[in-house]
Amino acid sequence: MADPGRGLFRGNRGSLLGAAGQPTRLPSTRAWVCCVLEFKGWWRVQWQPRQLTELYFLDEATAFAAGHRPCGLCRVPDYRRFQRSWADALGDGLPGAPEMDRRLQADRRTPEGRQRTFQAVADDLPDGAFIRLGGEIGLMRQGRWRPWSMAGYGAAQAIVSDLQVEVLTPEVTVRVLATGYVPVRHPSVG
Repeated sequence: MADPGRGLFRGNRGSLLGAAGQPTRLPSTRAWVCCVLEFKGWWRVQWQPRQLTELYFLDEATAFAAGHRPCGLCRVPDYRRFQRSWADALGDGLPGAPEMDRRLQADRRTPEGRQRTFQAVADDLPDGAFIRLGGEIGLMRQGRWRPWSMAGYGAAQAIVSDLQVEVLTPEVTVRVLATGYVPVRHPSVG
């Protein structure tokens, strides 16, 4: 979606524009990262063919729902925290970025390139997971659902106990969130 707001973070999926500037169907990399908006004064001309294509996210929870992870360059403390939570969630040693990217790719996209989702009981989801409920998407926070928009989150709404919902956040990221990783959220969450 195109929107004039930039949100709190930016990200990329490699080049999303072909040689003539036309949008491509599939990303050119598995390393989908969530970055800060400013870093070391670096400046780039945006939306150039065959170059890194910038995306903007309302907050980190939104980036996670889209299948991204913290950047290991501009967000080192968050990357390390995510890495440790990943190791706790999966019971392995600290993973490297390529290992996380491979697993995220498997959990976020089907072989045809469509978003992979899964079903879960809403009560069992950790804070920061995104769900689709009644055609709308939103954030789980303290056992309640917050409808999402480009401008922020709506008022918290109760969810029926034991309700099965479609989860948009990749399954491995939901497991990371369940270990206690708290994503940066837009101020509208409160």
